[in-house]
Amino acid sequence: MSNPIIALVGRPNVGKSTLFNRIIGERLAVVHEKPGTTRDRLHAVSEWNGIIFTLVDTGGIEVLPETVATGRRPGPERVLSQDSASFIPLIRAQAEQAIREADAIIFITDVTSGVTAADEEVADILRQAECPVFVAANKADNVQRHSDALEFYALGIGTVYPISALHGSGVADLLDDVIETLPKPSKDGELRFEYLEEEEEEEKN
Repeated sequence: MSNPIIALVGRPNVGKSTLFNRIIGERLAVVHEKPGTTRDRLHAVSEWNGIIFTLVDTGGIEVLPETVATGRRPGPERVLSQDSASFIPLIRAQAEQAIREADAIIFITDVTSGVTAADEEVADILRQAECPVFVAANKADNVQRHSDALEFYALGIGTVYPISALHGSGVADLLDDVIETLPKPSKDGELRFEYLEEEEEEEKN
């Protein structure tokens, strides 16, 4: 039996890679302010409260043009080159596959931007998930931003956890609850990590 899987999902530039690195305790994922830095899924084995699991960092799910027309804030301004735009379907497909394979999903949002059209689109996708979904309202670095995080309950997708992936606040409470929902894990975490690395090498070749 493989390790249970936790997938990090959200629109671009909300801090998925920062949270990924916070949880695994290493700078394995590339952290960059430019949206779309993580184009492929990244995997790592981690442990929390004695439970071994595989953490998956996905690329940001882009908002579709017709969604912006609903009047909801589209999010931070996006200027994409033709090359960058060509990756959007691939990134989205990778993220949706991670959602299908996950045993639990952390849906990451950004309290400094509020609920955007892209957040609503991701929420629509996650309503079809067959596993628990937890909303991590990231960048909640002060009392006011903790209050702002309540806005994300409007998505109707799950409990909202104000966190700061950069500083670590709130992450422990989030993980405590996520871990409780996972199926019984295997005891071969290191072997599973090696297998995932081999899979990634095969995909590149």
